[in-house]
Amino acid sequence: MSIRVLCIVDDSDRPTIESFIGMHRAGIDITVSCQSESPNLARLTDAGVPIIDLPLRKNFDKAGIRRLQQEFDRRQYDIVHTFNNKAITNVLRAVRGRDIKVVAYRGIVGAVSFLDPMSWMRYLNPRIDRIICVCEAIRRHFLQMQPAFLRMPDHRPVTIHKGHRLEWYDQSPADLAELGLPADAFVITCVANYRPRKGVEVLVEAMGLLPADIPAHLLLVGNMTGPRLDRQIAASAAASRIHRPGYRKDAPSISAASDVFCLASTKREGLPRSVIEAMAYGVPPVVTDSGGSPELVVDGESGLIVPVHDPQALATAFERLYRDPDLRERMGKAARTRIASHFRNEDTVTKTIALYQELTGKTVQA
Repeated sequence: MSIRVLCIVDDSDRPTIESFIGMHRAGIDITVSCQSESPNLARLTDAGVPIIDLPLRKNFDKAGIRRLQQEFDRRQYDIVHTFNNKAITNVLRAVRGRDIKVVAYRGIVGAVSFLDPMSWMRYLNPRIDRIICVCEAIRRHFLQMQPAFLRMPDHRPVTIHKGHRLEWYDQSPADLAELGLPADAFVITCVANYRPRKGVEVLVEAMGLLPADIPAHLLLVGNMTGPRLDRQIAASAAASRIHRPGYRKDAPSISAASDVFCLASTKREGLPRSVIEAMAYGVPPVVTDSGGSPELVVDGESGLIVPVHDPQALATAFERLYRDPDLRERMGKAARTRIASHFRNEDTVTKTIALYQELTGKTVQA
């Protein structure tokens, strides 16, 4: 008997979809429930991965729970692998009385508390057999929560990085002149949606600390609006060199055309896809010592790591990369190599299958 797995996912990004395909080809009997309309879903169909529609519209969806139970009656699943909060709460109810292992995915640090009842209905629920943490920082957070006597068993959270392939990143670098940047601009790009924890204000402050001879321009790509941020940019001496093009489907190509990529997160960062994309395009990253970002970057080799909430450290890092083009080139090449060698989709597939085998005691039959 092969291992039968139901994966319930909303965000059908390329790495996740490719992991499903890889497990299917390796012999896992995998079925995917995905409510997303992402074009990536066509890859599942082309690869022969069964897709079913099990919409879960709220945290406790009675109709959704019934549909899950009917699906469990239809097929004898060994594992349900959940990739979002709604899936966890509904699956935990639907598996009651059934010998089905539950695996949860966790992509950010924190936002789980022993004092929060909803946390006990999700990641702290003892019915969950394993939590796949996208970075080691998340696993450590679970194992260091206080009070210690309430912590989950050490074996429950496991780290499996979300893997990539360089050939996915084949967009041509954007023409940044179309965004109003001069030809001699030293371009620092940040791709994110504005939230206080993303440290965008710190990044804006760092722009004002750069020496006047550095023609630095900052591109804030994504939903980058908010009263506090608007006021700070307006008051900055570098305001004319801070650009907010908004949400862009070509964000990876904008990163690829940049001199430096920066994510100045202050907390809760998982394994940021925007940093991975920039590194895959050979752009040196400057990141803060927050969450999983330091797991991506080898400081001084494939990028630079600075403390959180430290605009001067960011400015110093930018100046160092501006004044040393050779260093910038070396770090960019090393960043690309690091993604290729240490964050491979094939490794994600292999480690996830090993976890499935451990939980079920079954061997994969390709």
